[in-house]
Amino acid sequence: MDDNKISLATTRRLPLYYRCLSELNEKGEDKVSSAVLERLLKIDAATVRRDFSYFGQMGRRGYGYDVKILLELFNDVLKQDTAANVAIVGVGNLGHALINFKFHKTGNARIKMAFDVNPEVVDTIQSEVPVYDINEIKQRVRDEKIEVAILTVPNSQAQRVTDLLVKAGIKGIMNFTTEIIDVPYNVTIHDVDLSLELQALIYSMDQD
Repeated sequence: MDDNKISLATTRRLPLYYRCLSELNEKGEDKVSSAVLERLLKIDAATVRRDFSYFGQMGRRGYGYDVKILLELFNDVLKQDTAANVAIVGVGNLGHALINFKFHKTGNARIKMAFDVNPEVVDTIQSEVPVYDINEIKQRVRDEKIEVAILTVPNSQAQRVTDLLVKAGIKGIMNFTTEIIDVPYNVTIHDVDLSLELQALIYSMDQD
């Protein structure tokens, strides 16, 4: 398998496959076809086969795919055995909602800590997650060896906070602001613009 050849779209579907396969395995299913995955995930069977082809010849005509083999493969690819500690910066409405979301039930991410400037939430515990002053980012992130952060700060603070995160050693940022953020080449940014996602959905509906 050559990771460099895997498309971004395929990469985003891998966690869906993993979750579905885990559920099938728990039900005692030994094999699954692309047609069944299409029905369960609403992903075209041809797309499923193309996604799986990145990892070699995984299935057999008339038999389908071995559930346990696929689970082991995606477990390794997605590093499910390695817990990823995450910091969230900005404990407003969205930030608080993300803290309450139980990531560990659907993946290997854990919200380890949060940061904010609001004295009403700083030094409190929100859903078992400690909230620290934003000025403590550098030391706290380094001490806990956190490499992933979720950014939910006001747009005007996005770049400044990102710079702090990069200096602290963060290697991946999920950006919920609408700002285009500059980061070094070795830091990965994943932009999540809910308004753009909604526009894309409406556009897709019109095309259908």
